Amino acid sequence: MEREKLYHYAQLIVQKGLNIEPGQEVLLIAGLDQPEFVRMVAELCYKSGASRVVTEWTDMPLAKLAQTYQSEEKLSEVAPWELARLKWRADELPALLWLDSDDPDGMAGIDQGKRARAQMARFPIIKPYRDAMENKHQWCIAGVPGVPWARKVFPGVSEAEAVEKLWRAILCAARAEGDPIANWEEHNAVVHRRCDRLNACRLAALEYHSPNGTDFRVGLMPQGVFAGGSETDLKGRVFNPNIPSEEIFTTPRRGEAEGVLAATKPLSWQGVLIEDFSIRFAEGRAVEVRAKKGQSALEKMIAMDEGAPYLGECALIAHDSPISNMGILFYNTLYDENASCHVALGRGFDNCVADYAKYTQEELRALGVNDSMIHVDFMIGGAELDITGVTAEGEKIPVFRRGAWCF
Repeated sequence: MEREKLYHYAQLIVQKGLNIEPGQEVLLIAGLDQPEFVRMVAELCYKSGASRVVTEWTDMPLAKLAQTYQSEEKLSEVAPWELARLKWRADELPALLWLDSDDPDGMAGIDQGKRARAQMARFPIIKPYRDAMENKHQWCIAGVPGVPWARKVFPGVSEAEAVEKLWRAILCAARAEGDPIANWEEHNAVVHRRCDRLNACRLAALEYHSPNGTDFRVGLMPQGVFAGGSETDLKGRVFNPNIPSEEIFTTPRRGEAEGVLAATKPLSWQGVLIEDFSIRFAEGRAVEVRAKKGQSALEKMIAMDEGAPYLGECALIAHDSPISNMGILFYNTLYDENASCHVALGRGFDNCVADYAKYTQEELRALGVNDSMIHVDFMIGGAELDITGVTAEGEKIPVFRRGAWCF
């Protein structure tokens, strides 16, 4: 990939994704796949005013070895050095950047029950630190190619060609061609106007129907709002948490979901691929899951904690969108979710409540924002999906028809 194009992509991530405050620290999490790009991003962070860039390298094969050979007791521990790192993050609130290059099949074959139990044991210790950081700093997730990921997306070609093709797909999906900064300023403006239009409707519910088996209704909070594109943290800093991002989303009201959602794309969760699946909801809760592949992982997912079987997000994306039109299955939620309408199991977003900063965590939960250790998006959109908004007075407003916005 041409260095100039990668440089423009890196600029987009640092300037529009993170928007670092002068003197702020940055935590950069990345795999071992693209070290030159990681260094490029780190240098741009410094040039944007970062006082320090802390790089945390990850490696999925090493993580798989740990899951395979460590005892469940050891995997369940939160070591003192981990607590110290979490405290640093909660105290300093560094801008967080994750450059994702994970192998979609990288954790296949491990004991998923053991892994889930260890994560459940760790979560109560980690959660207070996570809550202390919520909406108080900028964060961004963007993709870079890893060889196993590239070969999964583009089988049958050489390793080098697969990586090059994935780079080109990533840049196209991220609107990083031409003038990326200008592209995102225009894109954010369009998304915000559409959010305003939806919020003006004051919807109380969404109804989903599709010939593939989706027949579903979900309730919305009276205080809920639709959001998308750039966000603003509690210190007033504007940032883009996902690059790419095509979605307009809200947090539904916990306990108000009925019917069946049929997935339209595979889901890669914790290195396991779940395919051809559906989930049935009753009284807001996922009560039945079916998958032709990955059934056990799907069952583990909705049992991770008390909030895992409830919904935390409903996201709207036109079928005629840049990522959808590429016709590529990325096997990566960051990309595949932005090709299709989706929902998420687990944790909801506090900032999808109007004036959320004035509420305590307990008050937000009482309003209907779900809490969980997971937030897992799965895709339900397609060319035949209809979505109808329902107001508190019972008026029905077309939102999507045959996968397209009605306004």
